[in-house]
Amino acid sequence: MAVHRLPVILPPRGVAGVLAAMLVAATASLPALAAEARRTNVLFIAVDDLRPEFGAYGSRLVKSPHLDALAAKGVVFHRAYCQQAVCSPSRSSLLTGARPDTTKVYDLVTHFRTAMPDVVTLPQLFKQSGYVVQGMGKLFHAGYDDPRSWSVPWQKPDAPRYAVPSHQALDATFAAEEARRDRAAARRSAGEAGHPKPATRANTRGPAYESADVADSAYHDGELADMAIEALRTLAAGQEPFWLGVGFICPHLPFVAPRRYWDLYDREAIPLADNQFRPKGSPGYAIVPPGELRAYRDIPGGQISEDLARTLKHGYYAALSYMDAQLGRVVAELERLGLADSTIVVVWGDHGWKLGEHDAWCKHSNMELDTRSPLIVCVPGMRHAGESTEALVEFVDIYPTLAELCGLPLPKHLEGTSFVPVLDDPGRAWKSAAFSQYPRNVRGKRLMGYSMRTDRYRLTRWVDRDDPMQVDAVELFDEQEDPQENTNVATNPARASVLADLTAQWHRGWQAAGPRP
Repeated sequence: MAVHRLPVILPPRGVAGVLAAMLVAATASLPALAAEARRTNVLFIAVDDLRPEFGAYGSRLVKSPHLDALAAKGVVFHRAYCQQAVCSPSRSSLLTGARPDTTKVYDLVTHFRTAMPDVVTLPQLFKQSGYVVQGMGKLFHAGYDDPRSWSVPWQKPDAPRYAVPSHQALDATFAAEEARRDRAAARRSAGEAGHPKPATRANTRGPAYESADVADSAYHDGELADMAIEALRTLAAGQEPFWLGVGFICPHLPFVAPRRYWDLYDREAIPLADNQFRPKGSPGYAIVPPGELRAYRDIPGGQISEDLARTLKHGYYAALSYMDAQLGRVVAELERLGLADSTIVVVWGDHGWKLGEHDAWCKHSNMELDTRSPLIVCVPGMRHAGESTEALVEFVDIYPTLAELCGLPLPKHLEGTSFVPVLDDPGRAWKSAAFSQYPRNVRGKRLMGYSMRTDRYRLTRWVDRDDPMQVDAVELFDEQEDPQENTNVATNPARASVLADLTAQWHRGWQAAGPRP
């Protein structure tokens, strides 16, 4: 893979120094350029279940001042897609730079090192390149950390999931049962990559939401921000460049946040989804019932009422705003320490999320709502700060992008493409498609839905994992005419030629969808 010039980074010097740096960058050998670039730090912020619905993505309802301020300093990617819309597969793919069919992580009980024992992860690459690499909070999926990735052991907050004592007691009982089930699932999945984790029984967790009059540090993300601030102070005092990963868990279920964040919203002004029905013409298994949500104690087994739906959306937005405030504290400390001019900041959500759309909640599908995720990249001195891009990018692209920005060699196993040229020119043509996938067990068959998102269409082909030539169902959505993906037009005769062209492109795969030179 070619290494591009680094026009987006200008060192914090005077005019003469900038001109000199530009001259050096134009004439220096690649090793010299890489040595200069390695002095750039990385603040890598992951957010759980964050859908692209906040100020930087056009929402006037959601209160996200700190995300929005960060977006004003970087480039906002409006069409960034995860490789599989559930936590562990998405994170494993991003942090290894490999797609799920390579990591063999399709579930929540498989570690990527089972299939890729010697892979060099994104943080591990920085560690091997002389960085102090530290991780805290949810980066890899819970329970599946990777010690080889860190210079110091990974850390997590001790804060309980809930602040209300009675809710804490319920959660403790559930956690013990869940640990037992996880051990049993791990035993069953031994030797069978992709074995699904058993669904959590309905109503066994604590409540789906909580609003307590407590300090920010009473919950996970507040304590995590405290930890990240302390880590930044320690790292700033050192001589080596650093890579710091911070993984916030809000707005993941349960929707917990101090009461003042709930008070930011007028509950009655929160609109409900206007397409509370499954996509017409799609197979029934394309979107599954919200089993993750129904695991919580106060969620009924049947239809979600309008009153409960509005409360859940209220809780999601409150949790998002709470997380936003903690993210803001970390970025403010980065600036206070004088590190902003030498640190790349990346913010990403591991996948999208449904809030009642398609009569469903949570993720777990190939739909746009689930696969499209927020991505903000801030590089010191970037020429297009505050702009956005419609370029199609994938989460496997983040690994090579950060490596290139910091002048690090690219491992040969990577299955993404650096989007440094997009940071330099947000309006340029880029990938012709982004690819996601999701497995299903249907009627005794092990299916895989392989989904391809082009500029205008989404094509998903559900094939037999044991015999990929056998196609069980096909979905085609026109994102221009039907951006909510309410109607599958794959069987519409008027779309036959479009379907044929897209099917041919789908067969060529992600390898043929990369940007043209």
